[in-house]
Amino acid sequence: MPWTLISNRNETTPIARGGWLDALRFIVAFLIILHHFQAAGPFPLAEHLHPVFERGGFLLTNFFLIDSGYVLMRVYGAAVDKGRMSPTDFFLKRFLRVTPAHLIMGLSLVALVLLSTAAGVTPRNPEWFRWDQLPAQLLLLQSYGVYGGLGWNAPTWSISALIGCYLCFPWIIRGLMRLGPWAALAAGIGVYLVANQLCWSLLGYPVYQMPMGYGFIRALPLFFLGMALAWFAQKIWINPRLAGWAGIAAAVGLAVVQNFDKHALISLSLISIIILAAGAVPVTRPSKLVEKAAQVSFSMFISNEVVRIAWFGVVNVAAARFALSEPVQWVLWAMGVAAAVGFAFAFHFAIDNPVQARIRTWLKSRRGRTVVRVEAGPVISIDG
Repeated sequence: MPWTLISNRNETTPIARGGWLDALRFIVAFLIILHHFQAAGPFPLAEHLHPVFERGGFLLTNFFLIDSGYVLMRVYGAAVDKGRMSPTDFFLKRFLRVTPAHLIMGLSLVALVLLSTAAGVTPRNPEWFRWDQLPAQLLLLQSYGVYGGLGWNAPTWSISALIGCYLCFPWIIRGLMRLGPWAALAAGIGVYLVANQLCWSLLGYPVYQMPMGYGFIRALPLFFLGMALAWFAQKIWINPRLAGWAGIAAAVGLAVVQNFDKHALISLSLISIIILAAGAVPVTRPSKLVEKAAQVSFSMFISNEVVRIAWFGVVNVAAARFALSEPVQWVLWAMGVAAAVGFAFAFHFAIDNPVQARIRTWLKSRRGRTVVRVEAGPVISIDG
C-alpha cells in the first residue's frame, strides 16, 4: 500500500456531527431493532433471509461497545488527560446520560406488566418477568456478578457494563495517550486477544460469549479497543478516498462472512475498519437530519425492547383471536418496527432531551462552583 495514503500528520480528520459516524449510530440502532423484532414475525427472519439477523446481537453489541470507546476518546480524551474535565465530572456526565432514560423505560415496563396482568392478560413468557431479576437490572448492576438482570429490558446489560468502562476511562487514558499511535493500536488489539484467550483457557468460551452477569468483562476489552482506534485516528492521517472504499469493502465483507459463521475475530476486525473509515472521512456537508437521527439512537436502543413487548403482546392476542393471515401479520410486524422508531423519536424529543437539558444545566453550575472553590482555595489558605 502506498504510504502516501497513510501518514503522520498534524491535521488528521476532526470528529464532527452530521457525518458517517452519526449515520452509523443510527443504522446500528435500527439494526438492533430488527434483531430484537426478527423472531416476532410469522417466521424468524434469520431462517429465511440471512443468518445475520440472528447473529446481530453479537455483531451490533460489539459495534456499540467499540464505537462508544472510539467516540468518547475522541470527544473527551484530551480534556480528561489535560485536566480540563475531572474523572468525577466525566463519570457524572456519562452516568447521568444513560440512567434517567433507563429508569423511565424500566419502570414503564413494570407498569405495563402490572396493568396487563390486572386486565387478565398475562405475559406469554412469564419467566422473562420474574420479580427477583428486576432489582439488579434497574440498578444497572447485572454485569458485575450480581444476581438478577435476566428478562425485562434485557439489553440494558450493555449499559450496565459501560458504566464500569466509564469509571475506567480516565485511568486508561493515562497510559494510552503516552503511547505512539501504532503502539496504541497494537495494545488495543493485544488486550482483546489476551482477554479472549484467557476466557477460552479458564472458562471454555470466547470473551464475546461471556454471560450477561459478567458483561463488564466482555465490554471492557472492546471499549479499550475503541479508545485505541480513536488515538490512532487522531495521530495517523488516512486518505479519505482510501477510508471510504475500505469502509464499503469492510461492510460488504462483514455481510458475506456472516453467511458462513460468526467468525468473531474477522468480524471484529471488519467492524474496527468500518469505524476507523467513518471517522477518517471529513464531514464537508454536515447533515442536520443525520445528526438528529444519531441523537435519537440511544432512545432507539433503550426503548425498543419495551415497545416490542407491548406491541406484540397485543398483536399475538389479535392473531390468535381473529386468525389473522400471514400477510396481515407481516404488515403488523412492519408497523411494529415503525412504531419502535417512532416511539424512540417521540421519547427523545418529549422526555429524554428535556431531562438531559436540565442535567446539562446542573452539571455546568456544578463545574462553575468547583472552579470557584479551586480558585478561591489557595487565596483563603494564603490569607489564613
